[in-house]
Amino acid sequence: MITPKLNLNSKKITPIRSLRHVRHAFLKTDSSLPRKAIEATKELINKTIAKELDVNTFSSSNTIRIADLGCSVGTNTLLAVKNIINAVQHKFQSQGNGTKLPEFQVFFNDQASNDLNHLFTSLPSEMQYLAAGVLGSFYRRLFPKNSLHFIHSSTAAHWLSRVPEEVEDKSSPAWNKGKVHYSNSRAEVIKAFEAQFAKDMDNFLKIRAQEIVHGELMVLILRGSLNGAPHANDYINKVYELLESSLTPMITSTKSTNSWSLPS
Repeated sequence: MITPKLNLNSKKITPIRSLRHVRHAFLKTDSSLPRKAIEATKELINKTIAKELDVNTFSSSNTIRIADLGCSVGTNTLLAVKNIINAVQHKFQSQGNGTKLPEFQVFFNDQASNDLNHLFTSLPSEMQYLAAGVLGSFYRRLFPKNSLHFIHSSTAAHWLSRVPEEVEDKSSPAWNKGKVHYSNSRAEVIKAFEAQFAKDMDNFLKIRAQEIVHGELMVLILRGSLNGAPHANDYINKVYELLESSLTPMITSTKSTNSWSLPS
C-alpha cells in the first residue's frame, strides 16, 4: 500500500509504504505526552518494586531480564528502563544486598519497520545493562517461557494488530467509508474497533503470561478516556482528524481513501 507524504522542504509529495510509518514519524517529533506518562508512573513503579519484587528469585542466575514492548526510536524508552533499574537496585541495597547487585539484560522491542539503529546509537556510553533489539509484533510470542522478570509497555498497546475486517467491508454496517480513523464515525465503526481492541488485549495478556516469570511484574501504560466521553474530543484523535483532512485533498478517488484505515 502506498500513501502520500508531504515533504515541506522540497514541496514535493513522496510515497511512504504504510500509515504505520506515520506513527513512527509522529513519535519522533511529538514524544512529550508519552514521556509525561513515564514520569507520572515513576513513583508508582518505585513503590511496586519495593513492595512486590522478590529478590530471592534471582539468586540462581543473578540476571534480571527487562523488556520494553513498543519502545519506538526515541529516548523515552531509555528513561523508562533507567527508572526501572534504579528502583531494582534500590530494592537490593535496602535489603543489604548492595554488593550483590544483579546484571541487567534489556530487550527493546518494536515492529520490524522501526529503525532500532537510531535507538541504539542513542544508548548511554556507560550503560548499566546489556541491550538487545527484538523485532516483531507484541501480539505474538517474542521470548521463551518464564524468561522475563519485568515487562514494560508505555502508550503502545492501543495500536491494534490490524484494522477490523468489518471496517473495510463495503457490505458491513461498520464500513468506514471515506475515513482513515474511527473518530467521528458511526457507532458500528467504533464498536468494531472496540471489539478488535478487546481481542488484541486478551491475546497480549495471555502471551505475556507465558513469557514472564511467575510472580514477577508488568507495567502497562495505555491511553484512555472517561466513560461516555466522545472519541472526537480526544487530543490524539483530533490529530488524526487533521491528518485525514490533510491527506484527503491529495487523493483522486474515495476508493483510495477507504484503503487507509489506521489500526488504532
